[in-house]
Amino acid sequence: MRKIDDSRAMSGPQKAAALMLALGDENCARLFSMMHEDEIREISSAMAQLGAVRSDVVERLCTEFAESLGGSGNLVGSFENTERLLLKTLPRERVAQIMEEIRGPAGRTMWDKLGNVNEIVLANYLKNEYPQTVAVVLSKIRAEHSARVLALLPDSFAMEVVMRMLRMESVQKDVLDGVERTLRTEFMSNLARSTRRDAHEMMAEIFNNLDRQTELRFLMALDERNREAADKIKSLMFTFDDLQRLSPSAVQALLRVVEKDKLPLALKGASEPLRELFFRNLSDRAGKMLRDDIEGLGPVKLRDVDEAQAAIVVLAKELAAQGTIEIGEANDDELVY
Repeated sequence: MRKIDDSRAMSGPQKAAALMLALGDENCARLFSMMHEDEIREISSAMAQLGAVRSDVVERLCTEFAESLGGSGNLVGSFENTERLLLKTLPRERVAQIMEEIRGPAGRTMWDKLGNVNEIVLANYLKNEYPQTVAVVLSKIRAEHSARVLALLPDSFAMEVVMRMLRMESVQKDVLDGVERTLRTEFMSNLARSTRRDAHEMMAEIFNNLDRQTELRFLMALDERNREAADKIKSLMFTFDDLQRLSPSAVQALLRVVEKDKLPLALKGASEPLRELFFRNLSDRAGKMLRDDIEGLGPVKLRDVDEAQAAIVVLAKELAAQGTIEIGEANDDELVY
């Protein structure tokens, strides 16, 4: 068995392993309980291969540890300090990659981080990947998160992913490493570099503050250059749920022009507070008829509900353009959005 007689020749994991062994079984177990799986694996591997360590080396390690802890003074942890320290030992490209991962979603491993990515963002990325790759990813993240992502994928594609997951056995390490590497370089790095706020949401807020003619001019020009972006911005500018912020008089004005077959369908998929808003602005008899119409619909397609709600939102915006109602800044007389 080899014997370690110089602490300067030891790696970081070896030093950590020696210190933990010196602390005794109980303290060692407590430290392991606070570590992540990859840290436990690395330190336990170093511990198993450590061999004999001379007592004076162990003493020196303990002294170094105490001195570094006590001599540090006040500590300030920040992205800048972390990056500065990493640049002293690692190539700039590797440091940039590490900092991008740190600034990205929370989580120690790639799969932990992926589990904290918004399901819409993740689904939009995965829908362009091979079904087998998506199957591997969904098998590695939490079941509830996988379910939300799967529900957002196109139906035929999602079913192909399900079939791959059903046929999938243990994934070879090189395949898993390849998927993880691709996710890190192509998805996580871009996600970390991007702003936290969605660009379409930002533009929707800006467009909401334009006058009607200017808004239409910009949207028409954008529609010619990028119809998908224009549609997304329009959908974000004023949603069906935002109708909850209309005043009673604005709701009544909207009810006078809504097609009678659209309202029950739109409210079928609405929240209870939004339903109550419409019921409150109808007579008892009309409200009862509307409730009966909603209940009489039975199961309906989500697409049909979305279309009905979108049609009512368009009506609300047209009324606002005519000056009949307001869907702008809050005021005491009319609307609150």
